[in-house]
Amino acid sequence: MGLDPKELQKVKAPFPKITYSEAIERLNKKGFKIQWGEDFGFNEERALADDLSGPLFVYAYPKKMRAFYVKAYPEKPELVMSADMIVPRIGELTTGGARVDDKDELLKNLRMFDLRPEDYEWYIDLRKYGTVPHTGMGMGVERLLAWMLNLESVMDTIPFPRTTRRSYP
Repeated sequence: MGLDPKELQKVKAPFPKITYSEAIERLNKKGFKIQWGEDFGFNEERALADDLSGPLFVYAYPKKMRAFYVKAYPEKPELVMSADMIVPRIGELTTGGARVDDKDELLKNLRMFDLRPEDYEWYIDLRKYGTVPHTGMGMGVERLLAWMLNLESVMDTIPFPRTTRRSYP
């Protein structure tokens, strides 16, 4: 049932990159009714990956869609330096982005997201005396396995899936 290794060998970097705005345009041309500022669901992500027949990156998301710690583009402060890697059949595989390295900007973002700075003191302290510009990312290992092994569901890769049909002792 797994993916033929020859199929994986066809996957070659670099992968195409499109902006969030370009993704919205593509999706609306395909019949989706999605507004700028809305997040993609599984069907939208799948349509984007199918459209390009392979993995792709979507970047430059609206600031309000991402976490408070993602850094904005200096020339376009309504957009953040964040990207998702989307793969066929699975959708989002990874999310990453540049992190805010300025304490004042971080505090401003916390307020914009209606978060209490006192709940994030430890995180704010990391920027108290300055920090190096840096990025971070997260990968869904289960999603990667499901894609690589050509499985129908991510749940097939989770050692102890939580479902309504599964009971715990």
